Amino acid sequence: MKFDPGAVLNWLRIGVCMIILLLVTLLLAPIQVLLLWLDGPLRRSLPRTWHRLACRLIGIRVTVHGTPDRQRPLMLVSNHASWKDILVLGSIADVVFVAKSDVKSWPVFGLLARLQATIFVQREQKRTTGNQVNEIGQRMAAGEVVVLFPEGTTSDGNRLLEIKTSLFGGAAAAVPLSPTGMVHVQPMAIAYTGLHGMPMGRFHRPLAAWPGDIGMLPHLIDVLKEGAVDVDVIYGEQINYTADSNRKLVSREIEKRMRDMLSLKLRGR
Repeated sequence: MKFDPGAVLNWLRIGVCMIILLLVTLLLAPIQVLLLWLDGPLRRSLPRTWHRLACRLIGIRVTVHGTPDRQRPLMLVSNHASWKDILVLGSIADVVFVAKSDVKSWPVFGLLARLQATIFVQREQKRTTGNQVNEIGQRMAAGEVVVLFPEGTTSDGNRLLEIKTSLFGGAAAAVPLSPTGMVHVQPMAIAYTGLHGMPMGRFHRPLAAWPGDIGMLPHLIDVLKEGAVDVDVIYGEQINYTADSNRKLVSREIEKRMRDMLSLKLRGR
């Protein structure tokens, strides 16, 4: 076997990065557990520190276009291409995520999700839907910014899948709890646009995206080997959701705005 010093150095870099991330996680996790128990305000901002470090170590470079709406309650609605979306969004804003219940049992990622006070939903169990929607509404009314991935699964990164309108029930549940009788729903788009500083085409985008038919560990290793992925996050114009709003109409408009933003950015505009 021919000795490849470049490959050895790359694996050494990966090892050092993972050790640093592990040590920081072991340091911050007990603090976050305490903050969650005390319901301290830093429980929302401490995860952002971890996500920023994780992005830097993994090699994810984030460029933000626009700003999150300052009004509350606020729901951010984004396309979903990969587990990296969590790192990306968590690194730029103090947010909580809505995730399917089986994420809770994932090794490592499940623990991290619980430490960030993720809202877990069981979409296949209709009898619990009301409670889950109410939790989303209550968390938003309490001032937390909730991120929703309405596609319900990850895509290939090249397109937006059809969104599930039922997942917007959390916005409707927060309306009666809002002092203004209004919830602000802001569409977003996450576009994986570059690799090693060069434009990323459809051929390489599977490296950035994670459709789910690839094991998470092999995919993580592939991303770590590259070590330089560029991501653009675009904030769109928010929509006011009131008691008179039609959930399907709002969701269709959100879907259109997300699709337009993602398409433009993937085309390099």
